[in-house]
Amino acid sequence: MFEDENSWEPGGVARSESLEDEAGLIEDISDSFNDVSSYSERRDSNQVYEANPSKRTEPSAASSTSLLNRNEEKKNIPISEANIADVIPLSKLETPGTSISSETKETEDYQKVRVPSGEKVSPQGSKESQKEFDLEEDNFTVNLEARGLQEFPRDVFKAKYVKYLYLDKNQIKTFKVADPGDLLGLEILSLQENGLSSIPLEIHLLTNLRILNASYNQISCIPKELLQLENMRQLFLNSNCIENLPSDLESLINLETLSLGKNMLTNVPESLSSLKNLQVLNLEYNQLTIFSKSLCFLPKLISLNLTGNMIGSLPKEIRELKNLENLLMDHNKLTFLSVEIFQLPKIKELQLADNKLEAISPKIENFRELRILNLDKNLLKKIPKKLSRCVKLECLSLSDNSIEELPRKIHRLKNLKQLHVSRNKMIKMAEEISHLSNIISLEFSGNQITHIPIEIKNCRKITRVELNYNNIMYFPVGLCALPSLDYLSFNGNYISEIPMDVSFSKQLLHLELNTNKLPVLSEHLCSLTNLEYLDVGQNQIKTIPSCISTMVSLRVLIVSGNKFETFPKELCALHNLQVLDISENQLQKLPSDITKLKGIQKLNLSSNRFSYFPVELCQLQTLEALYLSRTHGRMLTRLPEELTSMTQLKTLDISNNAIKEIPRNIGELRYLVSLHAYNNQISSLPPSFLSLKVLQHLDLRGNNLTALPSAIYSLMSLKEINFDDNPLLRPPVEVCKGKQLHTIACYLQRADERDEKILEKIFNIVANTITEINFEFLKQKLNMTTSENSILVRNPTPLNERIYNEFVKWKADKNLLFTTADLRDQLVRALNMIGAYDIIDKITALNLYTSVIKL
Repeated sequence: MFEDENSWEPGGVARSESLEDEAGLIEDISDSFNDVSSYSERRDSNQVYEANPSKRTEPSAASSTSLLNRNEEKKNIPISEANIADVIPLSKLETPGTSISSETKETEDYQKVRVPSGEKVSPQGSKESQKEFDLEEDNFTVNLEARGLQEFPRDVFKAKYVKYLYLDKNQIKTFKVADPGDLLGLEILSLQENGLSSIPLEIHLLTNLRILNASYNQISCIPKELLQLENMRQLFLNSNCIENLPSDLESLINLETLSLGKNMLTNVPESLSSLKNLQVLNLEYNQLTIFSKSLCFLPKLISLNLTGNMIGSLPKEIRELKNLENLLMDHNKLTFLSVEIFQLPKIKELQLADNKLEAISPKIENFRELRILNLDKNLLKKIPKKLSRCVKLECLSLSDNSIEELPRKIHRLKNLKQLHVSRNKMIKMAEEISHLSNIISLEFSGNQITHIPIEIKNCRKITRVELNYNNIMYFPVGLCALPSLDYLSFNGNYISEIPMDVSFSKQLLHLELNTNKLPVLSEHLCSLTNLEYLDVGQNQIKTIPSCISTMVSLRVLIVSGNKFETFPKELCALHNLQVLDISENQLQKLPSDITKLKGIQKLNLSSNRFSYFPVELCQLQTLEALYLSRTHGRMLTRLPEELTSMTQLKTLDISNNAIKEIPRNIGELRYLVSLHAYNNQISSLPPSFLSLKVLQHLDLRGNNLTALPSAIYSLMSLKEINFDDNPLLRPPVEVCKGKQLHTIACYLQRADERDEKILEKIFNIVANTITEINFEFLKQKLNMTTSENSILVRNPTPLNERIYNEFVKWKADKNLLFTTADLRDQLVRALNMIGAYDIIDKITALNLYTSVIKL
């Protein structure tokens, strides 16, 4: 197979809805909740939530994925209810094939605030000032992100009245300004990525500050000056080095959002319970071992994120969190759930993946508002029957447990949209699932299922089904009757035949049948004219039907690991094909018709039986990635010069062959980004190699390189290099082990300077020792051009000086083609040829000396 943030609005453009009296709660702390769409009924509230003032999205290390919206690029799934959708970060969706982690998008995701149009800006700054500071005439926002600032921008306050100031990615350490009164109007301040070791003590001057984002710094503590800001509504200090919270937090009486994810907290102070207005608390990825009781006495708390800690149990007092709707505790050490948790009447999202839970209490039936339940990666063997009473449940994920069957009354979950039960011990798919009329996504991969009930056809809304690595022998006909199914994956089963019914699945876009028992590529598959992705790799297919030309939408085709002995010409009729993987077959040559693949971008021909590079490939002008590595079979011994005709090539993999040299004109591949040529017999890099200015990845392990070009430092784009297992002398292997281009370049630069000095000394030795006649013989051996002032012509300049000048000219003529070390070797060989052994002895002595003492 082939390899491979929300950004701030430019110019400080404001993005929030409006600012009204006392407006200050959050609107959309996380975009992920919007992904699952807002609840269908909105609760009555007079609060106006401010849009997220942050320009960047801070994904967590293992971004949590809300079950909702997963695999649904085309549409959102309405959930229901509550303006809390604007406050609470429901987890983001996982990528296909992975379990759902609980880590959410950071709550410091917020937008910049826009003042309602028509509001006057006073004082009005000049146009020049506005241009310099990205000032907006219609609002109070200033964006000075990544301006290289080391001091607080004093002049910006002279240009206009500033409320919202973004200073991310600078080096500002203090708030010193000409007039402290200028700071009084600030309401939002963002100082992300400023290298702050502490919050500037002048922070107490910002008495009207409501939102502060100082994430991504090295802050170790929260100063008492910050606690004086009674108007603070939202505080974001994620990704810092905070070990303890101050004990007098009660002064932040209006705080509604506190985000301290990815710090070093080991405990939570009792004073936290004094934050009676707190609605959103993020403590993910800290070092908490105890669920502090102080967390249980936050009466307005709606969202609590404790993902990625080491908490082993829940306190009984958790029942006091009567307004809690979102509890995220993935990646902890919970072994059981205290029964008190089931007394939380408003829970809508419960993320408990990657814990040590062995059982779930039947009291889960009390969660009548539950929409999302994630129990992936636990030790569960069964699910309580009363889960079926959580009738509002929309997403249920139970992957990576030891579950043998689902509750019999699961069909009562009429609102269920996604059911993920991959990698368990299920031997059948219950027929009750066919009554889940709203189900959209089914994932049952990695079980022991042998067949799919025909009644599955009743699930008319299904768009995605994954049944990889089961024991299915027959293609489930019931799936062919699903009108909305566009993604179907059956990898790793025992299917040997494709039924005619599959031709009715005209809406299918993605089909995977890798590692089955297919003897042929069925003609019925050719009826899928809308199919864009087809994987039938690792089967027993030998031929391709001519009707494959009707698959006009096909963009990706994988037929690797089959029984092809010749390249199927029928594939050349797929004019819209962009990716073709036909690796691990028995191909020996390519047809000339391959040039008809006018849109091909990636081509994998690895592990076939080519004895020479297929020159037909050189006519594929659109090709961006070519893979010709070997794991078995014949090996390529050379690359043709015509290779550079593929001018769009970005990735080239020729690893595990017997190639001895890289084409001299390799530098003509101006767009080459990745070159993988490990385990070959390459002994040198051609001069044009240094023209690969966009090269980022270079792997030359296991070759015969003895020296690297001195100017390799000119490849400024290189990010990853590997020269392991080469007999390198210049630079030595020890220098290359760190795989750091800067280290290698520095060594080569010093080595060049050293070689220059040695060569100059050799020139002096020869000039002061050699006779006139012998020098003439030496010139012939070195093909030195005859100077106008020949040595044998009468000349008042001393002989040694004239000879030295001749050497300097010879070096200048040859330097473009040969390194200094090469010139030295040529000179020594020529001296041997004319029998100047006394001079050679002196040069040998010099070499011995310089090998011990670096000049």
